[in-house]
Amino acid sequence: MTDPKWAWAPYEPTDANPWDRRKVGHLYRRAGFGATTAELDTGVKDGHLKTLTRVIDGHAESDDFSSTSAFMASERSMPSGAPQERLSAWWLDRMLKTAHPLREKLTLFWHNHFATSNAKVKNARFMLDQYHLMQRHALGSFSEMLIAMGTDSAMLVWLDTNKSTKLAPNENYARELMELFSLGIGNYTEADIREAAKAFTGYELSYGKSTFSYRQHDGSEKKVFGKSGKFKGDDIAKLCLEQPACPRFIVRKLYRFLISESDTPPAELIDPLAEEYRKSGFDTGKLVSVMLRSNLFFAKESYRAKIKSPVEFVTGIVRGLEGTAGALPLAESLEGLGQVLFAPPSVKGWDGGPAWLNAQTLLGRNNLALALTSTEDTRFGSRCDPAAVLAKHNGEIVDFLLDVFLQSDVQPAARDRLHDYLKTAMHVKYPAYWSVGDVSNHRVRAVAHLVLTLPEFQLN
Repeated sequence: MTDPKWAWAPYEPTDANPWDRRKVGHLYRRAGFGATTAELDTGVKDGHLKTLTRVIDGHAESDDFSSTSAFMASERSMPSGAPQERLSAWWLDRMLKTAHPLREKLTLFWHNHFATSNAKVKNARFMLDQYHLMQRHALGSFSEMLIAMGTDSAMLVWLDTNKSTKLAPNENYARELMELFSLGIGNYTEADIREAAKAFTGYELSYGKSTFSYRQHDGSEKKVFGKSGKFKGDDIAKLCLEQPACPRFIVRKLYRFLISESDTPPAELIDPLAEEYRKSGFDTGKLVSVMLRSNLFFAKESYRAKIKSPVEFVTGIVRGLEGTAGALPLAESLEGLGQVLFAPPSVKGWDGGPAWLNAQTLLGRNNLALALTSTEDTRFGSRCDPAAVLAKHNGEIVDFLLDVFLQSDVQPAARDRLHDYLKTAMHVKYPAYWSVGDVSNHRVRAVAHLVLTLPEFQLN
């Protein structure tokens, strides 16, 4: 069993376990959306302490950040009935341009935790408000976020709390609050849910805002987790936060998101962090910092121990190619890969892990990688041209592409096949009207596509 003291102690480079490009790439994948060549170079040069601090602390967004693209600038004017693709594109654009990728990555985590879909909510304004609630607390107070989520407009619609009255209490939110949002199965009773549901009566929507109706609220005494009182919704959330299972439940989910989804950590590994999380008042930023700085995060068993989600796959390509691919066509492509932002499949969110990959989604990833790198797809054009990036950095084709996307973490046989392909391509007869530059650029783009279809690139 992994020693918890060693696991959560800060990583220190050694000759046997040095700070190198692989570790920089690992950090930027898990704590963001992938690294550019410049970020890899700087990360190695600056060393682990300075790089970790930069990634964890991030940078404040500039005053004009929200106007750096048509999608982000359109937030204030986005109508409640905006199409799903526009909503998804808005967030993808933020992910690609944010100065604090870790905050955006954790917002994505909380979106899957409090999984709410616009397919039912049908209100882009409500979904954006929920996004801002999660983004505001992404690296802050989980307790404040949990309490606020009970009166969030999108959540009121998603789990039917806005229809829950003292004569007909709806149990949906009370159940998911305990099962999926704070405690996990086995840490509450059906009686707790029935009583908690009464506390969540009377919450309504009026002119697009959450309101509270004393007339529709059940003001009677309720008994939840052995405690009695005339509870309202926020009281139930506070009771959940007091349960010993709550910090363990959240730490386990963050472990799966940041460390590894391929193993089940024992209680001995989770409990020390859970106790510190509870003592900190559920300060998620402190918890995440411990995880990202730890020996376990940089251990061999955590390296490429996750499968990239479609969002991670897409953003990793665009960032690696230093591209400006249109957010709308990227958002439209996500549906075929199995992940549409603001539209998880159920209240349980996306399953993730191996569920991301099947024959259909692998083909979709292959096709999207080709569309982004070929410069021939009208949706993306030359905005992610591998040839342009290579010319800028002036490197050897195979070595450069394997470095930026995989930090050269491939088997020698895979590298040899790419070199063999390149040699073969040099003897292919191209159209007479192609220039030498056309031929060379075509080879670069073809190799880039092959790199992006390697099994290693599907891992995070």
